[in-house]
Amino acid sequence: GQRCGTNVTLAPDFPEYAYAACHTAPAEYHPSSGKSGTRDCRGGWHDAGDYGKYVVNSGITTGTLLWAFELNASKLAKKNLAIPESGDKVPDMLNEIRWNLDWMLKMQDEDGGAWHKETTANFPGFIMPKDDKGPTLIIGTGEEPFKNTTATADLAAVAAIAARVFRPYDRAYAAKCLAAAEKAWAWLQTHPDNTFQNPRGVNTGGYGDRDPSDERLWAAAELFRTTGKKPYDAYFLAHQAKWSVKGDAAQGWPVVNNMAKYAYALGKAGDRKVKDQIKAESVQAAREIVERIGKNGYRVPMLSKDYIWGSNAVLANYGMMLLVANRFQKDESFRNGALDCLHYLFGRNTFNTSYVTHVGTKWAMNPHHRPSGADGMEQPWPGLLMGGPNASGKTPPARQWEDKLASFTTNEIAINWQAPLVFLLSEFTP
Repeated sequence: GQRCGTNVTLAPDFPEYAYAACHTAPAEYHPSSGKSGTRDCRGGWHDAGDYGKYVVNSGITTGTLLWAFELNASKLAKKNLAIPESGDKVPDMLNEIRWNLDWMLKMQDEDGGAWHKETTANFPGFIMPKDDKGPTLIIGTGEEPFKNTTATADLAAVAAIAARVFRPYDRAYAAKCLAAAEKAWAWLQTHPDNTFQNPRGVNTGGYGDRDPSDERLWAAAELFRTTGKKPYDAYFLAHQAKWSVKGDAAQGWPVVNNMAKYAYALGKAGDRKVKDQIKAESVQAAREIVERIGKNGYRVPMLSKDYIWGSNAVLANYGMMLLVANRFQKDESFRNGALDCLHYLFGRNTFNTSYVTHVGTKWAMNPHHRPSGADGMEQPWPGLLMGGPNASGKTPPARQWEDKLASFTTNEIAINWQAPLVFLLSEFTP
């Protein structure tokens, strides 16, 4: 339901939710991109409640979804999602992921670097996608090299995962992804710390990250896991000690060091001692998360500091940490803890309300989501996870949620919040 550049329908289950193809014109190079003219960047997913598309946030989103499939391929490969590609030789979940991954690949320049985002200059009003007529712009850093390290490293990591996950189904596409990943890695060697902030006149999402070192580590880990090549292993081993997996620090778009550590430990090759250390850290972190769940009346691992913009994604990512740890050391309390996270999202919370639209008997009704606000229907689009309570210093933190369309700090939706929810559901799919 977040696809850009094509006709969208949620039929047969929800045929009333549909929109015509949007943003079909070529994107224009913004002056900050270092180029002029246009580029075909059609496709991808609308990032959140708006219609922008961002490489950095697509990074953890697409990576998480690829992992969900990779770890549960035997269960998910035959799931029918009723998408246009259903019935071909590629599993539906991978075809859906590919819709966004193809857009990410289009955002890679010929030198291997990736531009930061493709958006309009400003957020549109609450209109349907096809009515957003402002030109979409390829936006870069505004100075040489115009691409940035975080976006490029995220692209390298995700394309490396895709190279191994797609290989059994589409070898040519897998090879294309690996070539893009290695080209991005080569770019990173000469541009290790180019960061991004919005250029003047651009007011869409920033996704700025002042420290790209964790993204570089994730890229190295995934490239090593996919290729087994020594330079990637050497880079990971030389830099990984800067981080450890901690029970009070869930992964998110600006902090992907957990993803890097997990990727290395889940791989077949690599330094046994380092892998054992990562597994031990992960299990200890999971035990800390479970302990907090046991002490919380709503059986969630959230700390006061976790009730931020997108707190429900923090919760879901804690659940993901439990399920990854469970693959390192089987523990029923880890699985039960992840289920507790799902229970909270589906209504066992202080509002007795499912934060996922159309799930449960009472759900959030007013997501900060333009199609839901503009389509003239009372009910919101289905399957959307709200951002959740956002304390901003207020107490009690778990009560700081408003079911209002205008409350983007508590009721926006975003693909990087949706992805760990899908990961949890994938692990529990029979």
